[in-house]
Amino acid sequence: MKPNMLVIDYRTGNSQSVSYALTHLGVAHQVALHPDLVGDVTHIILPGVGAAGTTMDYLDAAGWIEFLNERVRLQGLPFLGVCVGLQVLFDRSDEQDATCLGWLPGHVIAFDREAVRVPHMGWNFVTRTSDHPFAAAITPGSCFYFVNSYFAAPDDVSNVAGTTDYDGEFAAVVARGNIMATQFHIEKSGPSGLALLDRFATLTPKELE
Repeated sequence: MKPNMLVIDYRTGNSQSVSYALTHLGVAHQVALHPDLVGDVTHIILPGVGAAGTTMDYLDAAGWIEFLNERVRLQGLPFLGVCVGLQVLFDRSDEQDATCLGWLPGHVIAFDREAVRVPHMGWNFVTRTSDHPFAAAITPGSCFYFVNSYFAAPDDVSNVAGTTDYDGEFAAVVARGNIMATQFHIEKSGPSGLALLDRFATLTPKELE
């Protein structure tokens, strides 16, 4: 079965940038503002730009949380979060003191503004740390583009599939089963980002069991 992606558009996100990247890859997809507008899909992408609390408020108000729990948690569709889309997977975020989806144990904390420039912005090497099939596209020397003021601190380090360094090592990629996410902007990360996005598009629920 060919992939048919859903890209969730919650107005503050970077859904159009992700859509352009998928078009470049030749991956069929739809962009939707509301779950009632969604047809049959095989994969789901939650892109992100903005604050965790604002993101969660919109997802809740638009009915996306119930939709995502049904399609991702119960049906097992492959899911990819991008930037804030990674951060809202955890229990809570210090940004706006937000209660998040709670799919992965842990919380999201701010970089120390007295130690480093915030936001963290630019290209960083990412080191693969997991045998998860999504992470297979992270090759030695891969660089990705980051823009973030907060980062995830997972309780379970086995959920970390790739790391980078900015005032210390932190999770650049997380992956557990059918739930995957990147702290960096996968759609703005050149050939390395496109290779990882293409890898996500080829994954099936069976491979992720």
